[in-house]
Amino acid sequence: MLAPDHPSSTHTPLAAESLPTMPLLDRYTTPADRYDELLAANGKPRAHWSEIIKHLDWMGPRALQEAREAMQQQIASNGVTYNVYADPRGADRPWDLDLLPQVLPAEEWEGIAAAIRQRATLLNAILRDLYGPQKLIAENQLPASIIQGHPGFLRACRGIETPGGIHLHLYAADIARAPDGQWWIVSDRTQAPSGAGYALENRALIGSQFPELLRTLRVQPLNTFFQTFRDSLAQWAPRDDEAPLIVLLTPGALNETYFEHAYLARHMGIPLVEGQDLTVRNGAVFLKTLAGLRRVHAIMRRTDDSWCDPMELRPESALGVPGLVDVARKGGVLIANALGSGLIESGALLGFLPSVCEHLLGEELQMPSVATWWCGEEPALEEVAERLDSLVIKNAYGFAAEGPVFGGDLDAEEREALIKRIHEQPRNFVGQEMVSMSRVPIWASRNASLEPRLTGVRVYAAATPNGYIVMPGGLSRVAGIKDTRVITIQRGGGSKDTWVLAGSQEELPLPTQPKAEDYPTIVTEHDHGSLASRTGESMFWLARYVERADCALRLLRCGLRQQLAADDAEWPALHAAGLRSGVIAKRTTQDKPLSPQAILLISLKDANFPSGPISNLQNVIRLARTLRDRLAPDSWRIYNRLDRLTTSWMRGTHTLSDALEFLDQSLMCLITLSGYSMEHMTRDAGWRFQSIGRRVERMQFLSIALDSLLVPIEGPPALASLIDLSDAVLTYRRRYQRAPERGPVSELLLTDRDNPRAFLYQLESLADHVGQLPGQLPADISTPLRLLAENLLSRKPEDWVGSSQEGTALRGLLLAAWEAGNELANALQNRYFSHLDVRTTIS
Repeated sequence: MLAPDHPSSTHTPLAAESLPTMPLLDRYTTPADRYDELLAANGKPRAHWSEIIKHLDWMGPRALQEAREAMQQQIASNGVTYNVYADPRGADRPWDLDLLPQVLPAEEWEGIAAAIRQRATLLNAILRDLYGPQKLIAENQLPASIIQGHPGFLRACRGIETPGGIHLHLYAADIARAPDGQWWIVSDRTQAPSGAGYALENRALIGSQFPELLRTLRVQPLNTFFQTFRDSLAQWAPRDDEAPLIVLLTPGALNETYFEHAYLARHMGIPLVEGQDLTVRNGAVFLKTLAGLRRVHAIMRRTDDSWCDPMELRPESALGVPGLVDVARKGGVLIANALGSGLIESGALLGFLPSVCEHLLGEELQMPSVATWWCGEEPALEEVAERLDSLVIKNAYGFAAEGPVFGGDLDAEEREALIKRIHEQPRNFVGQEMVSMSRVPIWASRNASLEPRLTGVRVYAAATPNGYIVMPGGLSRVAGIKDTRVITIQRGGGSKDTWVLAGSQEELPLPTQPKAEDYPTIVTEHDHGSLASRTGESMFWLARYVERADCALRLLRCGLRQQLAADDAEWPALHAAGLRSGVIAKRTTQDKPLSPQAILLISLKDANFPSGPISNLQNVIRLARTLRDRLAPDSWRIYNRLDRLTTSWMRGTHTLSDALEFLDQSLMCLITLSGYSMEHMTRDAGWRFQSIGRRVERMQFLSIALDSLLVPIEGPPALASLIDLSDAVLTYRRRYQRAPERGPVSELLLTDRDNPRAFLYQLESLADHVGQLPGQLPADISTPLRLLAENLLSRKPEDWVGSSQEGTALRGLLLAAWEAGNELANALQNRYFSHLDVRTTIS
């Protein structure tokens, strides 16, 4: 049987020199009691597999193993994950993808696609009736107790009319093949079907390893399916004077399929939002943007039904949008899938679908469901009790915490206990026949050969104004071990790319695909102010933490270099700067005296030090995860590498040389991220807030560094350390060709407009960026920055450090700059992120 969950298991690669060179099928055997997707009954490869087997034999075990390792590296680099809440790796658990695809010929796929279209049409009609006139109940087609007793039946949504009569915009069916080759539907996914984004990523990953095969076999592409789905939502969205805005509603970065949410949002070009990003006003839903509220016309939701509205559904929900049900009731927003659509995922309905299909559509089901008995009916209850040994017992509504129970596994006492439970609450249980699922080959690294695994396919259909279309492929799932009866990635299973061959045609078109000109233009971010406020805030803080980590790592690296060179001359001033900036933990000074080496290593290793470098790096990764849909794949790979570096550093003990290597590698990642921001990001509001965040942090760090190292209250200046911290060693040597002196250092780091790490550069850049922010600020918050810049330029650089009195004046200016940075951050928070100091407008 298929289980509805999904990730991943890890594999140990086999050393290349130990790989055997035998033909791939020598160890692959065909059982008599199961259908094999690769081999026919005579033991020969099926026709649609023959070209693939030839290609694999031509590659040989060594090349296949290298391809698998390259694919796993790409998964890790791309950060393709499936979060499992109980797994200690959490968000770091990689997606498990087998090297070999699942392959289906065009002729067979036509039958599958037709059955899935029919099934989606039928289930949509059932939903329309159950939340409308309920004729199916009145005409005894469905028992009222199944519906009225279902926890997923949302009474608050009864009577809501959906645009075009569509409740089920995206449908998924888990199908499996019986020993005779017949496909069966094991379960329906109607609430917020997952996996379509993983299927798209699987295609990209496998396609990079077998590009020639994809072209030779003319495997049908997947992209058009997602484009058509997005355009269909725009077509049904409520109309006004604006181009429709579609958003994807996610429960957040901790959700198990968050990678997919971000991936789909980026692929479809729509904003990824959380419930807190949306608000209800005047019968419509609005996105909180930097410029105010922007109308949302359609919501593609990945949040479960009951969590979508705390006002009318689940009051403890912090994931939904208060008032969303009422907006849907008034027709103010399209919600896909419609609220309450999880109702028909119930296994209790499966046994009634054949008759309901004939009643509503006037035709038989083209693909049957697995035989299922709902115990709420006396004859079915007796049948289940009598046949318990050969059945799987499940919760009828899918809400039970425990998994399926296999009747044949129970001893006499357990059997009687289960039967008693069923008799006490018969409506809560269904009995279902087990499907002896087919097998498909996987690439087994441990012995460099093909091995069989049980498999099933999740197939997707999307509603369009011209009927349902079916994705030409899907998410194939495979068992993690040989002798298992449940396929679930959460318990060690994996996935496969699903190839649908085009056959004799150049390409099989998507059935009843609507024309592009039928749809209105979709605009998600038409100006700089349309960025979601939470997204703008996250980008602002991401840049702050990147710069904060950069400054911290540079200070520690400067200290380590001095210790490795046995040079303690500037350590007191550098130590003071580290304490004042929070880079060095204060606890290192509270107990017995520690050596500089110990202080540096403790500060670099302590993850519980809230303002330390490790905490800053962890905040960088945390915020990057929440911005997955905004980050280009190339930049995400750098964040992912930085995460791996940090995780590796936190394990075990390290020497000073190890620490220096970690600092160099981490700084290289941060430099690359800053360069990517400068050279590849569009100069929109998100980029501008990142630039402001970076400049605020750099200005404040420079304030402390200049005060501690250029004009220290006690002791001599630490000019070499200051130049090193400011990444200006080479520039100083080329320009001045002398040992560090206060005058030249002051010129380079205080007033040089061409130096991006000079103090004046930060002041003027911040003033310029603030002046180009969207909307009207409550006051000119750039004025203090410009006044500070004018004050700094009012005298020569060397005059600021010519005497103790002038040094005091510089310290006053630096302190004012620090406070101006905080005032600026607070003003941005109140104006753009929390909207506390302006009246929010509706645009």
